[in-house]
Amino acid sequence: MEEGRRGSGRVAFSGPLNSRGTRKSARFDVPDDDYVEITLDLKDDSVAVHSVKAGGDGGEDPDLAFLAAALDRRSASFGTTFFRSASNRVREASQELKRLASGAAAAATATRNKSAAARAIKGLKFISTADAAKGWPSVEKRFDELAVDGRLPRALFGLCIGMKESKDFAVVLFDAMARRRSISSGSVSKAEMKEFWDQISDMSFDSRLQTFFDMVDQDSDGRISEEEVKEIIALSASANKLSKIQEQAEEYAALIMEELDPENRGYVDVYTLELLLLQGPTHATGDVSGTTSRNLSQMLSQKLRPVRDPNPVRRLWRRGQYFLEDNWQRVWVLALWLGACAGLFTWKFIQYKQRAVFEVMGYCVCSAKGAAETTKLNMALILLPVCRNTITWLRNRTGLGGVVPFDDNLNFHKVIAAGVALGVGTHALAHLTCDFPRLLHATDLEYEPMKPFFGETRPNNYWWFVKGTAGWTGIVMVVLMAIAFTLALPWFRRNKLNLPKPLKSIFGFNAFWYTHHLFIAVYALFIVHGHHLYLSKEWYKKTTWMYLAVPMILYASERLLRLLRSGIWPVKIVKVAVYPGNVLTLHVSKPPGFKYRSGQYMFVNCAAVSPFQWHPFSITSAPEDDFLSVHIRTLGDWTRQLKTVFSEACQPPTGGKSGLLRADVNNDDPSLRLPKILIDGPYGAPAQDYKKYDVVLLVGLGIGATPFISIVKDIVNNMKRASEEDRGAVDDDVEAGRARKRGGTSSNAFRTRRAYFYWVTREQGSFDWFKGVMNEVAESDKEGVIELHNYCTSVYEEGDARSALIAMLQSLNHAKNGVDILSGTRVKTHFAKPNWRKVYKSIALKHRDSRIGVFYCGAPALTKELRNLAVDFSRKTSTKFDFHKENF
Repeated sequence: MEEGRRGSGRVAFSGPLNSRGTRKSARFDVPDDDYVEITLDLKDDSVAVHSVKAGGDGGEDPDLAFLAAALDRRSASFGTTFFRSASNRVREASQELKRLASGAAAAATATRNKSAAARAIKGLKFISTADAAKGWPSVEKRFDELAVDGRLPRALFGLCIGMKESKDFAVVLFDAMARRRSISSGSVSKAEMKEFWDQISDMSFDSRLQTFFDMVDQDSDGRISEEEVKEIIALSASANKLSKIQEQAEEYAALIMEELDPENRGYVDVYTLELLLLQGPTHATGDVSGTTSRNLSQMLSQKLRPVRDPNPVRRLWRRGQYFLEDNWQRVWVLALWLGACAGLFTWKFIQYKQRAVFEVMGYCVCSAKGAAETTKLNMALILLPVCRNTITWLRNRTGLGGVVPFDDNLNFHKVIAAGVALGVGTHALAHLTCDFPRLLHATDLEYEPMKPFFGETRPNNYWWFVKGTAGWTGIVMVVLMAIAFTLALPWFRRNKLNLPKPLKSIFGFNAFWYTHHLFIAVYALFIVHGHHLYLSKEWYKKTTWMYLAVPMILYASERLLRLLRSGIWPVKIVKVAVYPGNVLTLHVSKPPGFKYRSGQYMFVNCAAVSPFQWHPFSITSAPEDDFLSVHIRTLGDWTRQLKTVFSEACQPPTGGKSGLLRADVNNDDPSLRLPKILIDGPYGAPAQDYKKYDVVLLVGLGIGATPFISIVKDIVNNMKRASEEDRGAVDDDVEAGRARKRGGTSSNAFRTRRAYFYWVTREQGSFDWFKGVMNEVAESDKEGVIELHNYCTSVYEEGDARSALIAMLQSLNHAKNGVDILSGTRVKTHFAKPNWRKVYKSIALKHRDSRIGVFYCGAPALTKELRNLAVDFSRKTSTKFDFHKENF
């Protein structure tokens, strides 16, 4: 959003215009099923025709974005005033535009006929857009760096053209072009390399088709045999890291030959391959291709941005408004906390300024005591964000969730920890570097008022302070806090530092977990330290225990409840499986009375790994299931050990079974000894609030899909129940009672009516994790309530020659068998990463004047982009996006 505001003020505007002048657009006398896209450059009061394109059924969809209805209601800085200032210029240009439009409309038919070829051209791109933009000079520079005696070796061809991650594919491409030129030396000169580059950068369809055909036709006989098809499939699968397709290359080669060689000639010619390419893959990518041209004509170009306000004060004021609008819950909580800290510091500072010790120790003692008072408050508050049962109860049973950001509990915990560190540092430095030295160097007369606090004899060195109870307890506390704080940093907790192997084994989550429990000793020492004060002797002035009493009792009660609950509710392991990507799946029996909501999580303990450690995992089963399931990615030391102990107890799968290790458990079988599992929960999480929205966008990266699997299953279950109620098969009262008994909700209270689930993963094997859920949704969702989108980022984007054959195979296999070759489900998989702006745009177009719940779980890198897009579209369209992220 801010990027657009920093523009030059020149705005590219796309959309049909209304010549009558009654609206902000003008239509020309063209058929209803066609339209003309006119791009204007508008700056100040000038209007320039940038381009005119034919559209309609045959034209490619323009890159649409913001809703005109929303922009119509925007402020005059960009809305009505902006268009009125340009309306005269638009009318002046209308006659010329009509003349251009007639020619553009006449070309629409030709454009439609060429649309399939255009898709095919996109499907045979041998170089990236970035490399193409750099052109031959960049390739020539790399040639000079890599060449040996003026010739580039065949093995370095991929590096030279920018295909460094697909060297094998580049070698085959090299061989194809070398065969055409009868080059057999295994290397090329710069002039030959220039010919190669001109060929692979040629934008014409015929040239790209011939290059691709030459790659497949390795014996140069002008025909493609089944064996050659098999080899190119294996090569493409290897380039895209699709091991399963590589293993099934022979089967897929037979599929292609069956499609392209129905007469069993035993070969495919270039003409037949062209027909297949011209069909192009079809994806339900969530775009707006199904929207009519009339609806499209109401939209504005995605690149449209409001003109930047030249007044810096107004810009700053608007940014402040936006910030408060997006973060008001966090702002008022932090403001309250900072106000409390500032008030306590000031109160204690003034109090000690009025005491006799001020004459000797001065402002040093005032600062030390003020910092100590804020530390007492923060040591009490820091326990509250980790009282998960209390937070879950407040979230579920009260209305505080609307004003208190419970999702930020761990962030608030970290902020308070920073406050503790600041308070302890200020307190210690003020004592050690300021007021203690002043006391040691005080005259006998100055020391006289200090005798009731420090004794008749004046301390003569620092050791006097250290050996006292207040001294040694303070030092030990600082040391323990420093250890816990340091190992809690992400670099140590996630073992990100490049340390020597002996040191690296010391750090990690285990080190963080155990050292964080030093807080028990810290709190004990803190109470003792607060009791043995030098300057306060009356018990009611020793307030440390008063600050800590309630939070410590609450936290201790929570830990006791968790201990009792996990012991009272034993669970039996129903199923264990280890899937590709090092994901361990546990299915356990549901304890009596265990009620939860989709999107929540629970803690898991395995005594065989550690009797003390409890780790949180999202629940992937639905509330109506008769079991509980979690999917655990083995990333840290604890999860790796957990996988190891189950691997030792489980048996390899039989033929046709999914998962590397599996145990359908009969607990009466004495030969099967599985590790004991304890669970505790459920606990509230951001994703559980999805029911507040009619429409939700669920985004999961890798194992971050886990909370949304439960949500998707819950939506399917509610759809089924709603269908039964509509048929009168279930009595409302009986169903509501059953829902309460199961821990679910009645479908009448189920608000969500549309869900978009985007799952992005790097590995093809990851799709095995939730294959059953994907198929169930595809089969059960007859009305298309849930829109599933799987993305495999190891596959090159659609349009790259390395993925062209994978796209063909995908379309052929899905058309014949109804199964996607990447995921093994009925849901088609997209290639590379999603264009998130297009995803938001599509949803904004389909759900105008709606509030969309956006829920994200995954790596932090994508959080900022998704949040910024939610804010951007919420401010510029009539669709509002509420962004929520899952905390790991």
